[in-house]
Amino acid sequence: MDVTIFSTKAYDRRFLDGANAAAGEPHRLRYLEARLTHESAPLTQGAQAVCAFVNDVLDRPVLEVLAASGTRMVALRSAGFNNVDLPAAAELGIAGGRVPAYSPDAVAEHTVALILALNRKTHRAYARVREGNFALEGLLGFDLKGRTVGIVGTGKIGRAVARILAGFGCRVLAYDPMPSAELADFGAEAVGLDRLLAEADIVSLHCPLTPDTHHMIDRAALARMKRGVMLINTGRGALVDTAALIEGLKSGVIGDLGLDVYEEEGGLFFEDLSNQIIRDDVFSRLLTFPNVIVTGHQAFFTAEALAAIAATTIENLSCFETQGVPRHPVSVERLA
Repeated sequence: MDVTIFSTKAYDRRFLDGANAAAGEPHRLRYLEARLTHESAPLTQGAQAVCAFVNDVLDRPVLEVLAASGTRMVALRSAGFNNVDLPAAAELGIAGGRVPAYSPDAVAEHTVALILALNRKTHRAYARVREGNFALEGLLGFDLKGRTVGIVGTGKIGRAVARILAGFGCRVLAYDPMPSAELADFGAEAVGLDRLLAEADIVSLHCPLTPDTHHMIDRAALARMKRGVMLINTGRGALVDTAALIEGLKSGVIGDLGLDVYEEEGGLFFEDLSNQIIRDDVFSRLLTFPNVIVTGHQAFFTAEALAAIAATTIENLSCFETQGVPRHPVSVERLA
C-alpha cells in the first residue's frame, strides 16, 4: 500500500523503515517533513493511506482533500485523536487507526523527571555551576516522601506515575471517571477531582483531551488548589488554560510548573527555531519564569516507544489493507 507520512524526522524514518522491513516491507512509505495542513494535503495524491502525528491537522477541509485524492485510511502515530474530525472521516469513508499504548513508562518517567528537576531546581543549579556560582540560596527543595500527589487520569500512564511516586513514599490520590482497580496495588486512593485539587502538593495531568477536559485546569480549578502547588502536564496542551497558568504563577498559587505540551505548540514543537524570534507572546511569557520547565513534547521520546509506535503503525496499515479495518481503530463512537 502507498503511504504518505507527514511530520517526519530522521528518527521517524529509521524506526518506520525498520518496522516495515520486519513485516516483509508490505508498504511503500513516502516521507514528508511538512505538517499535514489544508495547504499540504494535495501532496497525498495517489496514496491509499496517510500517516499523521500529533500536530497534523485532520479537520473536515483536510479530510475532504484526502478523500478526493484517494486516501482511505489515516494512521495516527499517537494515542490521542483530538486532531481528527471523526464524524467527517466517517462520512467520507476514511478509516482511522491509532497507537493506543506504546511506552507508558516513557511518559511516566519523564513526568517524574520534571517533578524532580523542579523540586530540586536542577535546571537553575546546572546554569549556576556552569558560571562558577556554587551558592545554594534559592535552590531549596522538599522531600517527596510524605507529600501528596494528585494524578488526574488513571490510564496506563497515570498508573505508571502512581507506581513510581508510591515508591518515593508519596501519598497518591487519583481521579478518573472510571478509576482503575490497579490503583490499590500502589496504595493510591481514588477520590473526586475537587478533593484531589484541594489536598495535592503536586498535580499531574494524564487524561485525554475531550470537550469535557478542555481547559479543565482554569482559574476556578487553580483557586481550589493549595498555594504553591506544583502542576505537571505531560498529557495534552489544552487540558490547561495557559493564560490562567500565567496568572497563577504571578500570584504564587502555582509554585512550580512543568509542561511537555502546549495548547498552541503546532508551530513551535519538533522544530529548530533557535535562530528565529518566537512570535507567541504567551509562550514567551511562560519561559521568563524561573520556576517553569518546558520541554518540547519529548516525554514519549525513547527508543522503546518509537519502536512500538512504528510497529503498531505498520500493523494498523497492514490490517486495514488485508481486512479493511485497522488493528486499533478510531471511530465516531469514541466521542461518546
